[in-house]
Amino acid sequence: MTSHFLDYAATSALRPPEVTEAVRAYLDETGATAGRGGYGRALDAGRRVLRARRAVHGVLGLPGDPSRLTFSANATMSLNHVLHRALRPGDALVVTDFDHNAVLRPAAWLERHRDIRVRHVHGLRDGTLDRRALARALDGARLLSINAVSNVLGTRLPVADLVDEAHSAGALALVDTAQAAGHVPVDWGNADFVAFTGHKGLLGPQGTGGLWVRPGLELEPLLAGGTGGNSLDREMPAAWPDHLEAGTLNGPGIAGLGAGATWVEDRGVARLHQRTATLKMRLRDGLAQIPTVDVLSPPAVDGGAIVTIRSSTVDAATLARDLDREHGIEVRAGLHCAPEVHRLLGTTATGAVRYSLGWASTDQDVDAAVEGTARVVRASRVAL
Repeated sequence: MTSHFLDYAATSALRPPEVTEAVRAYLDETGATAGRGGYGRALDAGRRVLRARRAVHGVLGLPGDPSRLTFSANATMSLNHVLHRALRPGDALVVTDFDHNAVLRPAAWLERHRDIRVRHVHGLRDGTLDRRALARALDGARLLSINAVSNVLGTRLPVADLVDEAHSAGALALVDTAQAAGHVPVDWGNADFVAFTGHKGLLGPQGTGGLWVRPGLELEPLLAGGTGGNSLDREMPAAWPDHLEAGTLNGPGIAGLGAGATWVEDRGVARLHQRTATLKMRLRDGLAQIPTVDVLSPPAVDGGAIVTIRSSTVDAATLARDLDREHGIEVRAGLHCAPEVHRLLGTTATGAVRYSLGWASTDQDVDAAVEGTARVVRASRVAL
């Protein structure tokens, strides 16, 4: 049975061969750690990490010195870094319905343990925010969290406008790009913090990600430890990127991330997005024609290539299971680590099924997904 992977919103399980080759080359030809020695292998490791840093900085279209882009294990770590270091006791944090648990859970912890006031702005089912409520929430706030693209609806928020609104209110702006980086062209505006993950649209391995901090803005390290230099100092180095990069970097993963980012940049994010947006509409239109299927994702083409559905005759977990076992369609059922979006949709008790497309998706994948879904749903109706 042919496999059709439609879970790129979770991870790009399919990657260009250049990514695999970059990881192999690092392990086979370098093997050492960047910044941990002056011999050939260590210097080569440093060069590979630098190339990756520049590649990610470039494909994201960030301004200024690439050294302001620092590597971490994932977007979750980077988001936590900002939330734990940019906020002070008594500060107000503004979150929205579209935020991932990578923001909502640390926000809840900070509210409980650090006297951070969390202000929640509700969204609408079309993927937009109540802008009047946002303006009220931003009054006197310290930080606004912006999820660039919803991992459930696939809708995109106007990042640059929201950043400007935050700044006008005297707040900082943190952008979560997990579903946008490499997938969707986004104007980050004058964002203060941009958190990214490597294993989705940037096509790198799991265990890679990072944080960009606007030049001129300081952020205290979340972790402290070895950096390979300034070893006599008891404080983390002031120079970037060492300032935020404590401990040994994931050299092989970062090399693969650099290759993935280069692959995306060479082809152009806008071009890749245009292709997946066309496939998304083909998928959405096909699923919408299936009886008892409710398509929850709005017909927006400027966001992520995500289509989320529910069926009135088969539960989400069973639908995803049968799609996999009987038709080779790999999708994700559940709440997708985004509980507030599911409350908005009324699917917290049932979950939903998410289909998401990426760089290797084809018309055949889409048609197989539509046909497989129709068969599973039809079988469930007959069983009733």
